Amino acid sequence: MAQFALITGASKGIGKNIVTELATRKNNVLLVARTEALLQEECRQLRATYGIEAFYLVADLANPAAPQAVYDWCAKNGYQVNILVNNAGYGLSGLFTQYTAQQHADMLQVNITTLVQLTALFLPMLKQQARGYVLNIASSAAYQAVPYLSAYAASKSFVLSFSRGLHYELKKTNVSVTAVSPGATDTDFPNRANVGAKGKKAAEKLNMTPEAVAIQAVNAMYAGKTELITGFVNKLGAALAWLAPKAVAEKIAASIYE
Repeated sequence: MAQFALITGASKGIGKNIVTELATRKNNVLLVARTEALLQEECRQLRATYGIEAFYLVADLANPAAPQAVYDWCAKNGYQVNILVNNAGYGLSGLFTQYTAQQHADMLQVNITTLVQLTALFLPMLKQQARGYVLNIASSAAYQAVPYLSAYAASKSFVLSFSRGLHYELKKTNVSVTAVSPGATDTDFPNRANVGAKGKKAAEKLNMTPEAVAIQAVNAMYAGKTELITGFVNKLGAALAWLAPKAVAEKIAASIYE
């Protein structure tokens, strides 16, 4: 029976490039995102270019019912998932109080709750495969508090901590869990997060391409690594955030996103 890699947030940015990287390695793919036109065209191109099976499901992962719907879709169609890529996520930049409680809840649903639920739902299936992988996309923001990205940074800290803990729990099984933390990447994240001009300018100086991030992410996943920070500058930044007094690190971060 054919195996599939399931990727959320698969139609843009890092997610789309992870799909491409997996397809080049002859993995069949299942794509989950919100925009049907993009997913439909992406699947067509993947089939034509790589000769793999590619299917999609349109789903809004901010909907609490979405994780079960994704699992039911796979079960109904007999898709055997051996790779789960929890890539979907977004941020809200600016003062915490400028967003409604529902806007915060929607973001945390996508970044945290949906990720955990999909992992819980698919883990039994992953254990049934000869080798199973979970790839969770965190962020370099996971390593410190980031004023004006407070809830987003906290959500990515959760993803990192959850992934590391689960990696340890599963170390005697056939399933590995890898957390990848990209820094500034040339994607639509700054616009989706409403990052100001200062933040965008700072990010542009450090931007990695989503293609480079995807290659590093997939390599880390297959190597069974616990954690990867992409790019030397991002690794250095995480180390400095750990070494520096928290108030200093937070002041520097605030100066970028204020």
